[in-house]
Amino acid sequence: MAKEFATLTLVQNGESTIVSFGGCEILDQVNVAACREQITEIVKQNQTKTLSFEMTGVRFIPSGMLGLLVSLRDIVTKIQILNPSEDVREVLEITKLNQIFEVLEVSP
Repeated sequence: MAKEFATLTLVQNGESTIVSFGGCEILDQVNVAACREQITEIVKQNQTKTLSFEMTGVRFIPSGMLGLLVSLRDIVTKIQILNPSEDVREVLEITKLNQIFEVLEVSP
């Protein structure tokens, strides 16, 4: 049986792109290679400077996704993590990625 991947949603607003994961709680259901390709293409096409990841509802973020986030630093000026859960926030703190990315709570 084929594994079903979460739907990646990209919203472009000027020099900013917001990425969300279709309400997926556990991001191991995200095809990291496909995400990298899709995000990189959108960022380059739109000359994105700020790349934001909407994490509302996400409870678990695997190491492959963390690697993707780190690798994207080479193509954008700023990466933001929006509305992370306590679990995601803890992972960002343990890995010290909260010192690299801007972690924000924003209202819908």
